[in-house]
Amino acid sequence: MIRKTSAALLLGLSLMACNNQNNKKSAPASETSSVAKGEWQSLFDGKTTKGWHRYGAGAIDSVWQAKDGLLYLDVAKKKAAGIRGDWDIVTDQEYEDFELELEWKISKNGNSGIIFYIHEDKKYRWPWETGMEMQVLDDAGHPDGKIIKHRAGDLYDLISASKEAAKPVGEWNKVRVRSEKAQLDMYLNDVKVVSTTLWDDQWKALVAGSKFKNMPDFGTNRRGRIGLQDHGNDVWYRNIRIKSL
Repeated sequence: MIRKTSAALLLGLSLMACNNQNNKKSAPASETSSVAKGEWQSLFDGKTTKGWHRYGAGAIDSVWQAKDGLLYLDVAKKKAAGIRGDWDIVTDQEYEDFELELEWKISKNGNSGIIFYIHEDKKYRWPWETGMEMQVLDDAGHPDGKIIKHRAGDLYDLISASKEAAKPVGEWNKVRVRSEKAQLDMYLNDVKVVSTTLWDDQWKALVAGSKFKNMPDFGTNRRGRIGLQDHGNDVWYRNIRIKSL
């Protein structure tokens, strides 16, 4: 009797373990992570575009390249392939409170952006319809460099950087974005350039006074994807990592 009971118990435990494994496999990628809270998670392995996809679509194809530790937009290859439209890319996973670090380098007269709290849905054509953006720009060469709240390090069209901290075109810029309990702090080259509170009345007023005022879901999500923008110019990213807070 003891042997039969033990065998039944072991069988039951085995079935429970299998069910748990199946449940884990079937969970959406946006809801799962093998990295513990507070630990750094690499978002780019330096060799592939694994962990990223084209916003609202699927495979990244050859528009974004991964090589020698760089994740970059190759405009020449995009044009040669006859590919049109913007190919913004986003992480497979979503994040709530987080700290994001990366480095970027922009081409002459170039424009791009780091977008976060993106809600991916078929009713939105672009990630910036929901997610807020830290501007990536050649301030000296791109027309946006002359527009307040559109310069490198700005929280695009919402808050100007407290100090011009971007390096000249062609040089690497270090970014840190930290969002925890509605407190957003953005750093460019170790300079805190933006600090604000999200989702309160003051935040709603900022959005109401911006180009996003007619986008009802902009800046409302407290969980979302991280995105890199295709603005039609060559741009390079590296050392991309994140941790959940």
